[in-house]
Amino acid sequence: MRYTFIPALLLIMIGLTGCELDNFEPPKSAFEGRIVYKGEPLLMQSANVAVGNNSDFPVFLELWQQAYNNRSSIRIPIKQDGSFSALLFDGEYKLIVPNGQGPFLWKRTEKNTPDSLAISMQGSKTMDIEVTPYYMVRNPQFTVSGRKVSGSVKLEQIITDATNAKTVERVSLYVNKSQFVDAGNSINKADLAGTAIKDVASVSLTTDDIGTLIPSQNYVFVRIGLKITGVEDMIYTPVQKITLQ
Repeated sequence: MRYTFIPALLLIMIGLTGCELDNFEPPKSAFEGRIVYKGEPLLMQSANVAVGNNSDFPVFLELWQQAYNNRSSIRIPIKQDGSFSALLFDGEYKLIVPNGQGPFLWKRTEKNTPDSLAISMQGSKTMDIEVTPYYMVRNPQFTVSGRKVSGSVKLEQIITDATNAKTVERVSLYVNKSQFVDAGNSINKADLAGTAIKDVASVSLTTDDIGTLIPSQNYVFVRIGLKITGVEDMIYTPVQKITLQ
């Protein structure tokens, strides 16, 4: 009886534990916002990254929940329109932008480590995160000639001090069949090295012939990205849909 009873009791306890786990309340408080510069969202790499392209992952924020002294963070990816969203438990968090994330500068401590921003979740919260980009990409214009796409932008350097200023590595025009279009998602592109740019107020690029699209469609999505020297993540123009001739 003893050896029969104990396994049966364990099975009952496991079953009760399983029920408790099934009834565990998931996080319900929505934390949403945008990465902005003076209220203008910064447009970056899509979270829909092409498989196998390990060098192009989306920018992310990190949240650390204070009450539980967690040793691992909650990573929140930034979408290509500069927005972010996550479901969290109510409580107190610290938000940081880790080293090497984003085409912008995040505030630093006196010890030159990423500073933190206190986030108190008591129900859903919407807030913008202000950063300082190295550059902004302004006034995008796109035209089509046959099966080639041309684009132009104005580059505005925001960070100009001797310590933090950086040069332009390249400007790239990306074309894709879907609205996810960037360095990790494209069917055609054109690159212009920073050393070849003669006027940052008017930078122009033209792709090669796009060719036949399978399955057939008479439109594509385009955007221009700026790669900054020494910075992995690019900054982009808004995605635009254009009709092919």
